[in-house]
Amino acid sequence: MNMNNDVALVVFSGGQDSTTCLFWAKRQFKKVYALSFLYGQKHRQEVELARQIAAKAGVEFDVMDVSFIGRLGHNSLTDTSMVMDQEKPEGGVPNTFVPGRNLFFLSIAAVYARERGIHHLVTGVSQTDFSGYPDCRDAFIRSLNVTLNLAMDEQFVIHTPLMWIDKAETWALADELGVLDLVRNETLTCYNGIPGDGCGHCPACKLRREGLEKYLASK
Repeated sequence: MNMNNDVALVVFSGGQDSTTCLFWAKRQFKKVYALSFLYGQKHRQEVELARQIAAKAGVEFDVMDVSFIGRLGHNSLTDTSMVMDQEKPEGGVPNTFVPGRNLFFLSIAAVYARERGIHHLVTGVSQTDFSGYPDCRDAFIRSLNVTLNLAMDEQFVIHTPLMWIDKAETWALADELGVLDLVRNETLTCYNGIPGDGCGHCPACKLRREGLEKYLASK
C-alpha cells in the first residue's frame, strides 16, 4: 500500500482540542478525515456537534460505536450513578478518566486509516493540561506509535499539535487558524453536555474557561 503524505485522519470528539486539531490538520494536509466515537459517554451530544463541525470544515466524517469501552470500567463520564470529581485526587487520577480510551481510539483509528491508505493520525491530547490522565502523555503516544507500526507493519505518524501547549495557547492556535468563535460557540467540552462555554463548574469547563480568560487577557 502506498503511503499518502497528503491525507490525515483526526480523532475527533467535537470538543475544543480536537476541533482545533481538525483545522490544524486542514492547514497541514490536502485531505482530512474525521472519526468520532460513541463510547457510552453521558455527553454523547458531542458526536452530533462533531458531525456539524466536520461538515462546515468540509472534511469526511464517520462515527464508530465502541460502547464496550464504557462498560469495561467505572468512571463518571459513562456511569450516571457516580458523582464527578471536581478536582484531581491527591496521588491518583480523577474519576473522569476512562481507562484505555485513547489506547482504543487510536488503535481503532489506525486500522480505519490503514484500510484507506492513510498514515497520518492526529489527536488533541496534551501533557501540559492532561488532568492526570496517563494516556495523554507524550511517552504513551510515542510508545503506541511504535506498537501500531509493529502491529500492522505500517509507518503511521501520530501528530499531537497540542502536546506541549496549555489551554491559553490552544485558544491562541484556534485564533491563528481563524476558528476562535467557532471553537468557543460550537464545540462541546463540558462533561455535563452543555455546548459552548458549558456548565462552568465541571473540570473540563474550568480548564477551558481559565485558558480562555488567560488568552484574552494577553491579547
